[in-house]
Amino acid sequence: MASMDGGFVDCHCHITACEFAEDLEDVIKRTREAGVKTLISVTEEPSEFERVIQLFKSYPDLVAPCFGIHPVQGCGSHDQRSVKIQDLEPALPLFQKYRDEIVAVGEIGLDYTPWYAPTSQEREEQLTVFTKQLQISKDLDLPVNIHSRSAAKVTIATLKEQGITCALLHNFAGKPSVAMEGVQAGYFFSFPPAVCRNDQKAKLIKQIPLEHICLETDSPALGPEKHVRNEPKNISLVCEYIAHVKGITPQMVIHATTDNALRLFPKIKRLE
Repeated sequence: MASMDGGFVDCHCHITACEFAEDLEDVIKRTREAGVKTLISVTEEPSEFERVIQLFKSYPDLVAPCFGIHPVQGCGSHDQRSVKIQDLEPALPLFQKYRDEIVAVGEIGLDYTPWYAPTSQEREEQLTVFTKQLQISKDLDLPVNIHSRSAAKVTIATLKEQGITCALLHNFAGKPSVAMEGVQAGYFFSFPPAVCRNDQKAKLIKQIPLEHICLETDSPALGPEKHVRNEPKNISLVCEYIAHVKGITPQMVIHATTDNALRLFPKIKRLE
């Protein structure tokens, strides 16, 4: 495969999502046509682990699998709830079984949104599941792909306390001052196409140095249009938006963000 230079790395997407089940081949075709070289595909529940490995085997030059237990379980259903320690248990042997295949531990993190985690007990349990997975990432020498909502400060503090050096904070919604603590710790930040329809993130993107920015789609969610399925092909929209905010060319953004992705997720080099 050609070098990734000039191609996109989608650092955070959900290619195992049921929204892609019907027409995955077409989605993959459009992804490649859009110049996307790698899809770092995160998981949220153990039931997705085998599926992402299957996709990696079907598209070994494109799909880079991650294993992780999300702080909110039952995503996509009406029974969403805060993660429990029991949710992690079936995943533990799979982390070991596929340690050579996975490129990161994720999507993991904290979600202190009041309706998901109304009690301190639920927040504590999230923190336990999070720190256990950070420990796994250290044991496997893998970077982490992080979700944080209504918990930016405590997420970054926990990463630092646990001695994590390689982390991607996806769709970061904290204050620029908190983001800068992450930058100082050497962490990376990625933004999905949804930023194009909401200038709130412009201040954050302006402040974070380009050397700490990656691109993501978070597809099928967070696309350029609300309530319309997002696809990895939309990554060019984020690239153009970041270029616009920073006053540089999209080519500079592609080059820098792909370099950043290769530094953060060294195992994706094997996909070249």
